[in-house]
Amino acid sequence: MKNRKRIHFKKYSFHPITAFIIMTVLVMILSFFLSLFQIQATYSKVNASGELESVLVTVQNVLNFEGIKYLISNAAKNFVAFTPLSTLLIGLIGLSVAHASGLIDTFIKRGTLKVNNKKLTFLFIFVATISSIINEVGYVILIPLSALVFLANGRNPLLGITATFCGVAFGYGVTIFAGSAEINLVPITEGAARLVDGGFHVSLLSNLFAIIASSVVVSIVGTYLIENVVSKKVGRYHLASNEDTSGETREIKIEAVEEEQQRRLEAEVREKKGLKYAQITFIVFALLFAYMIIPNLPGSGLLLDMKEKAYINQLFGENAYFQEGFTFLISMMFLLMGVAYTIGARTIKSDKELVEKATTYLKDVGHLFALIFFASQFIAIFKKTNIGNVMVAFASTIIRNLPFSGIPLIVTVVILIALSGLFVTTQVSKWTILAPSVVPLLMQNNISPQFTQFLFRAGDSMAKGLTPLLAYFVIYLGYLNIYNTEKEPITIRRALSFVYPYGLVIGLTWILILVLFYIVGIPIGPGVSPAL
Repeated sequence: MKNRKRIHFKKYSFHPITAFIIMTVLVMILSFFLSLFQIQATYSKVNASGELESVLVTVQNVLNFEGIKYLISNAAKNFVAFTPLSTLLIGLIGLSVAHASGLIDTFIKRGTLKVNNKKLTFLFIFVATISSIINEVGYVILIPLSALVFLANGRNPLLGITATFCGVAFGYGVTIFAGSAEINLVPITEGAARLVDGGFHVSLLSNLFAIIASSVVVSIVGTYLIENVVSKKVGRYHLASNEDTSGETREIKIEAVEEEQQRRLEAEVREKKGLKYAQITFIVFALLFAYMIIPNLPGSGLLLDMKEKAYINQLFGENAYFQEGFTFLISMMFLLMGVAYTIGARTIKSDKELVEKATTYLKDVGHLFALIFFASQFIAIFKKTNIGNVMVAFASTIIRNLPFSGIPLIVTVVILIALSGLFVTTQVSKWTILAPSVVPLLMQNNISPQFTQFLFRAGDSMAKGLTPLLAYFVIYLGYLNIYNTEKEPITIRRALSFVYPYGLVIGLTWILILVLFYIVGIPIGPGVSPAL
């Protein structure tokens, strides 16, 4: 028999920056062909007067003079206005000072090193999941912090980065109390419900029980996936060896050992004193922070929007200072604790040394800023084409005409919401298009608008971490490469391969949670059931 020649196809892997450039060009080309065939969709929107308004959305061609002009003239604007850039910079200011002072290293050594690996993973995933109570703060604070903690605990920092990213992305919108999601989603849900029942009211706490239970369940399942599935895909972390390979035999003197022990004891004393100063600073900061969100006391309520009547609106409303300034405040907390630790532990002699060490930590992030620039252009161009809105509008039309009821209807709707989330990652934009179709349809099938809103939150979370169109995906990708020790950079495809198993199983978990609530009739909030 003749030997058959096997044809091997070489797999091309692009640097993430190159990949974003290529995807931008491909989106522009795609917009040309879709607009050429006049691809468009119509969806219904609830207007200010509470009536349905038909909206036509068409794919806009950006592969023309106007589109190229837009890309060139708005490149700087797209970069500067890219939310992850500003929030990341603000968050890193405090973390860099806390790291430079030695506070984080000491805290890890005295705290997290004693914690079981699985418990530590659960802690990060759970905190990441509930962090969505205040928008996307989890991405910019917890991802850098998790890398430091996992590395100091002798674990792969890439695993910590992936765990935290998955916790925020696939658990987005569920937390331990009502937050920014309620402020954004409830008015849209209520407006859609009143198309069927003009006096229908949706409480801001209508999903409270469901989101608390889900945050725990998703975190437990997520911990199992990170420890048993994702950890194998990420692999081991290889550090350069610091061992002496000269072959020389070193003489160890008793005096040197005693001096080393003495220095270690003195360092421990300073560390304890530094931690004490940092703890006092934290307590004072926490008390001041709490006072700033308490209304109607002398000099209190600094972070509240007192124009709002409801307290939750004062905290998380559109103009609430608490929500807008939370990332800055957390950053300042780390900064002040770092300075306090420095004073107590005497780890740094002057402000110049502190700034120098802090900026050294920030030097590793330089590559990330370049990555953010090209990611911001890609996302801006994609939004400009309207492809995402057209896809969501198509999903809305499909949902409107679904012939199912009961569990098949719930499962189909949540899957369609998840698929539409691959193209539009913003909750409000997506729910504005989908709610007028989804809410009335499910109400006609005896499913409450409040449960429909919870269903949307589940579907929105299922696919959030599976698309580079998620603005904060670039932070996850960037930090993977900051801690990458391999010669080849971690590509977008490989970064997604880390989270695919997590996203798939968590998606199935979300469906099971929804079905369980629906079948058993478990209350999803105070006085609210899945059924009408």
